[in-house]
Order: sequence, then structure tokens, then C-alpha cells
Amino acid sequence: MVNQLVWEDRFNIGVDFIDNEHMKLFKIMNKLFTFSENKNKSSWVCQEGIKYFKDHALKHFAEEEAYMASISYKELETHKRLHEDFRLHILPAHEKELEQSQYSEDAINHFLGVCAGWLISHTLTEDHAIAGNEITKWSNLPPKEELAATRQVILELLYDLFLLEAQVVSETYSGEKFGCGIYYQLVYSTGKGEQQEIILVFEEKLLIDTVGKLMGSQPGKMDVMLMNAARFVAKQFVECIKQHFPSTDTYTIKSENLLSYEQFQKVFKRQVPKYSLLFNTGAGYFAYCAMTPHAIKRTSRTSIKTENAMTEVKEYLDKTKKENSSGKKKLLIVDDSETILQFMKKLLQKDYQVAIANSGVSAIRCITLERPDLVLLDHDMPVCDGAQVLQMIRSETAFGDVPVMFLTGRADANTVSKIIPMKPEGYMLKTLKPADIKKTIDNYFKRQK
Repeated sequence: MVNQLVWEDRFNIGVDFIDNEHMKLFKIMNKLFTFSENKNKSSWVCQEGIKYFKDHALKHFAEEEAYMASISYKELETHKRLHEDFRLHILPAHEKELEQSQYSEDAINHFLGVCAGWLISHTLTEDHAIAGNEITKWSNLPPKEELAATRQVILELLYDLFLLEAQVVSETYSGEKFGCGIYYQLVYSTGKGEQQEIILVFEEKLLIDTVGKLMGSQPGKMDVMLMNAARFVAKQFVECIKQHFPSTDTYTIKSENLLSYEQFQKVFKRQVPKYSLLFNTGAGYFAYCAMTPHAIKRTSRTSIKTENAMTEVKEYLDKTKKENSSGKKKLLIVDDSETILQFMKKLLQKDYQVAIANSGVSAIRCITLERPDLVLLDHDMPVCDGAQVLQMIRSETAFGDVPVMFLTGRADANTVSKIIPMKPEGYMLKTLKPADIKKTIDNYFKRQK
């Protein structure tokens, strides 16, 4: 199935010559998609098509900038910087990759994915602003007001880009897993040795149903080209948010990474988020996490660059697919002790998909976002103990029948008599040997079969 960019009425910004040029760029991209899929076409045809796209795009940039200057558009310099980034950095890097690989299939697909993502996001955000949707800028807002402003910008962007009427699920998202997740990290730095990390978390089906549909991708499939397009949509998403806050102007992008869920959790443990928002878009969950600025530290992660992007993205998607098609049962371990959580995770993760939560509130959110096959619940926790958590689980129609097994250090008759009426699947002592804990859980699932 050949990818094809889908032109929708909402791409029109209301300025005729700009809209006509955008349509031409879409048509050129679609011809390139067709050429790239036709094995009988030579690389020379793709080479000429890509050159034509580049020449047309640069001519369009110049004409668009002249128009913005003629109407005294306030954000002209910002818009020009985005054009220059594409012209001076993105295009040359991918042209070099194409030439060095002699226009290999991978290099062509990489170029097409990147250009499609850039074209979609830039047209629906920056170009639409030309027609009068001016960007509101906020300076020196108090923390609560900055959080509210960020939340509002994200809701508006989700609608502008994807027509999604999203709702805020939480303003204190703490990294709970949901569905098949894509964890995309952007690291920005200043000349003063500070860095800011932004992590966007997408439920995979959200990207398939939004960016994938605009690209005419194969339904239900997350492939390398779609992932590369999604990367550039995500970058533009963050850039649009940054534009509302002039204080972030000194930050320039240092690296981008695709994280595993475990790496994502480590970021949360290493530093407290400045704010961390979770949204239900109706097409899937989405989280925006801005970490507190901190001193730059070395990391062992491989940053995505033009020359390694195809390899990194392929490996990431293959690993994600393997993890989500393993058929392993899902366990949620709830305990206020980090030591216990990590011990249990290490004990069980070979044979099970293991998620962890350190409080009753986090546990309820985990169960809401991704239904586990069994919850291992600590009884003695501060604020909201295990019995109260189980009561909340049983009171919810959507997940009231989720199996729960207590994992606790208490075995007194009074405690047991209070929780038995809530019908837990069992009562397991933390003092058991690790092998016996594992055997108890294995036997529970054997009985279910």
C-alpha cells in the first residue's frame, strides 16, 4: 500500500497563493511516495523528484516570508527561523544521507517520512498563525498559572493538529504505563550549562489514528516512515509550546531519544517533573512531561541523528512490537517501599509484564490506563492503605472485577478478617522466600487456565 498525504479542508489557511502552494507540495510528496514504492522506477527518478520538491519548497518559503513582511506579521522572525532550520539543517543532512547511500530505499523512506511530518505540522500550526491566529506569549507566570497556560496550549494544539477534543486526566501524571507506549525525549540546553528535558508519551494507536491517517498509512500499523513523520510532528508540537513562553528562547535542541518504558521511569526517579500532564484524546492517551531544568550530565543513551535514525527507529519499533506481542500476563505491584517494588520487579519481569505503583492513587490510575491481569497490593501504606484501595477498585464498574492479591508483612487474624469480605484472590506474606512468592503467582495463573 502506497502512502499518500491526505489533503483536508483544514489545511487551508485562507490565503489563496499560500494554500495553492501547500497543495502543490502535497502533490509532489505523493508523487515521491508513488515513485518510492515502484520498484521499476530508477533511483534517478526519485533523485529528480526530491530535487524538484526541494526547489519548490525553498521558492515557497521565500514567497511566504515576503507576504508575512508585507502584512507586518509579528512572528516573521520566528517563522523564518523554522524555514531556515529546514533549509540549512534538515534538508542538507538528508541530502547527504541520500547521496552517500546512492539513494537507497531506506534513505528515501527516511527523507519522505521527515518531510511529510514537517509539512503536516508546519502547515497546521505555524502557517495557520499567518491568517490571524496570533500566538499569546506569557512571561514570568507563577507556577500554577504557567501550568494552566501550558495545559490550555496543549489542548488547543491537539485540536489544531488532529481535531481531537482532549480532556485532562491528571496534572500530576507520575509515569504510569498505558497501552503500547512511544516515549519520545527531547533535550534542550543553554550556553550556561543547564538543560531542560521534555518527554512526550503517545499511545501507539494515537499516532496511527492521527499522523498515520494524514499520511494514508496502512491501518493499524506503526512503521518506520510513520515513526519518522511522528518525530517531526512531535518536535513542532514542542516548538509551538515554547513559543508561548519567551523564557525558553535560550534553549536549543541538543538531542532526541526514543526511550524504553524502563528508561522513562528512571528519568522520573532521577528528577521531579516541573509539570507532568496526562490527556485522554479520545483516540488514545497522551502525556506531556517537562522536567525541572538541571545541570547537564552525560548519558549513555544513543541520540537520534540523521545518519543513525533509520537504524534506531527500526530497532525501537521491533523491540516495542516484541514486548507487546510476548503474550505475558500483566502484573501491577503496589507498595510504598521502593526496595520492595524493585525486588518484586526483578523477581517477576522475566515471565510477566510488570508495572509498579507507589501509592493507592497511582495504583487506581494504572488500573484505569491499562487493565492488569493481577494486582499485588501492599496492605500497610500511608494515606490510603491496601484495604481502602481494594474498596475503590471494587466500587468501579469498569474494573471492579480486576483480580487483587495482598502482599503484606501482616498475618494477624483481625487484618485478614477485614479484607476477606472484599474477595481478594489471596494473601501472601512478604516474608516468604522469593521462589515461593513466584510459585504462588505462577499457580494462580495456572488455575485460571
